[in-house]
Amino acid sequence: MSFELWLAFAAASAVMLAIPGPTVLIVVSYALGHGRRSAMATVAGVALGDFTAMTASMLGLGVLLSTSAALFTGLKWAGAAYLVYLGVKLWRAPVTAGTEQAGEPDVSPLRMLLHTYAVTALNPKSIVFFVAFLPQFLDTARPLAGQMVAMEATFLVLATLNATLYALAASAARKAVRTPSVQRAVNRTGGSLLIGAGLLTAAWKKAA
Repeated sequence: MSFELWLAFAAASAVMLAIPGPTVLIVVSYALGHGRRSAMATVAGVALGDFTAMTASMLGLGVLLSTSAALFTGLKWAGAAYLVYLGVKLWRAPVTAGTEQAGEPDVSPLRMLLHTYAVTALNPKSIVFFVAFLPQFLDTARPLAGQMVAMEATFLVLATLNATLYALAASAARKAVRTPSVQRAVNRTGGSLLIGAGLLTAAWKKAA
C-alpha cells in the first residue's frame, strides 16, 4: 500500500468520522451527563465497536449481510430498537440543579462501554459501508492482508481520536448546561436525535 493511497484512505476516514452519527450522539450524551469520567469508557466502546464491524467486514460478514435479506433485516431492527431505547431513556432522564453529583443517577463505566459498543457494532450500515469503502483503497498488485490490517489500524486510531475530541468538548461544555431547563433541553434534543437515528436505521434499505 503506497503512502499516497494510505493518506487518501486516512483523509476519507477522518471526514466520514467527523460527521455526527449515532456513535457520536451517545458519546456526547454520556459526556454531558457524566463529564470527563465517561470519556475513557465511551471511547473504548467506540474503538471495540469499530474493531468488531471492520473485522466482521473483512471476514466476510459484510458480504453475507449484503446477500442475506433476513440477516440484514434482523440486525438492522436490533440496532434500530436499541437506539430508540437509548433515546427514550435520555429523553426521560432526570435533571438536577447545583453540583454535578447532586441527585444524578450513577452509571458504571462498564455500562457506558457496553452501551457505546452496542450502538457502534450493532449497525449493519457500518459493516456494509466498510465492505464498499475499503476496496477502493486496496492495491490489488500487492498482498491484501497487510493493507487491510494497516487500514483497520488507521481507522481505529482516527475513530478513537474523534470520539475523544467529542467527549472532551461535550464535557467541557457541560458546565454551561447545569441549569434544569438547559439540561432538559439537551436531554430531549439528544434523545430525539437518537430516536430519529433509530428510525432512520429501521427505514434504511440496502442498495440493490
